[in-house]
Amino acid sequence: MIEQAPVSDLGGGQRGVVAEGAVGSRWAGRFRIFRYEIRVWAGGNIPDVAQAVDSPRLLTDDEDRARHVLDVIPQVPTPVWGRDELGAGEMWNSNAVIACLIASSGLDAESTQPPAGGRAPGWGAGLAVAGRRDEEERHPAPVRQERSIPT
Repeated sequence: MIEQAPVSDLGGGQRGVVAEGAVGSRWAGRFRIFRYEIRVWAGGNIPDVAQAVDSPRLLTDDEDRARHVLDVIPQVPTPVWGRDELGAGEMWNSNAVIACLIASSGLDAESTQPPAGGRAPGWGAGLAVAGRRDEEERHPAPVRQERSIPT
C-alpha cells in the first residue's frame, strides 16, 4: 500500500515511511502534528477506505512496472502540503503525490480519471511536476564551469 497521511506515533520503520513533508507552512512543519509522511508498506490499511467514492483501479498487471512504481516513490518531491510551492497551479496533497508517482513511473496518468461523482484536487499539480522532472532528465541544463582568473 502507498499512502500519504499525518505522521503517526508509531516508529516510521513499522509503516514503511520513505519521505516526510510539512503541512500548511514550512515553519509549522517543525512540529510533528504539522507533518505528513509518504508510506509504502505491505499489509498496510487505510482507515477511511469505507468512505472511498469508488473501488481501487488496476493501472497495470506488469510486475516489473509495479516494482518500478515502488522504486520511484522516494524520489517524489515533498513540498508543503496544501500549498503550491512548486508553481504547478494547484496545491500539493495526496492526489498530487499519487499523480506524480504514476506519471514518474511511466504509467499513463493522463487517462486516469477520478471516479464518477469524485474529484481529485491536486492531480494536475502532480502531473505538472512529473512532466517537468521528465523534461529535465531528457534535456538537462548545461553544467556551468568555473573559470579561474589569473593573478
